[in-house]
Order: sequence, then C-alpha cells, then structure tokens
Amino acid sequence: MIVRPEEPRDHDAVAAVHRAAFGEEGGTVAAVVEGLRPGRPESLVAEVDGAVVGHVMTGRNLLDAPPRLVDVGVLSPLGVLPEFQRQGIGTALVAAVREAAAGRGWPALFLEGDPAYYAGRGFHAAGELGFRRPSLRIPAAAFQVVLLDGWEDWMTGTLVYDRVFWDLDAVGLR
Repeated sequence: MIVRPEEPRDHDAVAAVHRAAFGEEGGTVAAVVEGLRPGRPESLVAEVDGAVVGHVMTGRNLLDAPPRLVDVGVLSPLGVLPEFQRQGIGTALVAAVREAAAGRGWPALFLEGDPAYYAGRGFHAAGELGFRRPSLRIPAAAFQVVLLDGWEDWMTGTLVYDRVFWDLDAVGLR
C-alpha cells in the first residue's frame, strides 16, 4: 500500500470509495469531497496494486477563539473500501494528514468520528479540552481533536466549519 496525493485521474475512484464506505450517505460524502476539493490543501489516497482503496481530506477551517480567529484543520472525510477496512489503511491515511497538518503550522486538527477508532490515533474529546462543536447535531463524543505543536492554552473556542459542510447539510453526518 502507498499513500500519495490525490490526482485528477483519481476523482471517480475517490467518489466510489466514499459511496461504498458510507452506504446510503455515500453520495452526500462524495458531494462534500467535490465541493471541498478546490480549497483543500491535503487530499490523499491509499493505493493497493494500482487501485485507489482509501481517501482522506483535510483543510483549513477556523477556530473562533476569544482573542482572535485561528486557522485550524478539519479531517473530513476519511473513507476506505469495505473490503480493505481493518488492514491499517485508515490509520496510515490519518497519520499522513496529521503530519501534513503539523507541517502547515495548524495548532489543532478536528474531526467528527467514532471515538473508539480515533482515540487510538491520538485524538481526544474536544469538548473536554475547551472546544465547542460547530453544531449540536454533532454528538459530543464524536467531536474530537488532536493538538499539534503550534497549539497554545488560549486557543479554545468554537470550531467554524467550511461553508460546503453547511450547504450540503453534512454537519453531524454519520
């Protein structure tokens, strides 16, 4: 398996990954990817034997901290074809985008996801660290964060999602 930057030739395969990984919500997730793609600094694929089997995206969002707005990352979405799940592909993709987020100088990387899965990849319940969810539709336990090197104690507040999540009504999507 290799992890590499997404290329335009991968777009159809990436959409197929999310449709398969997310079931009936897969079409919405694929639309989120398409909407976010132009402004996303990191879009990575996992490839096995020349085929795209996983995808992850992360990009700039805002943290509304009391002193000022702070650029932070949001990991969304992460998808792996069902027949390739539980083989370390998602873990490899998460590690790659964590490294990319740190390289961009973002102080934190947020996500909505299963705490049992993401806890093993360094993420913590964001609410317990002083962060507020962008929507009450996101279960408190699913709102998670990993703090990166640039984080400082004053950097708490409300996460503000990219408009694409709102336009597609994909906030709190499971």
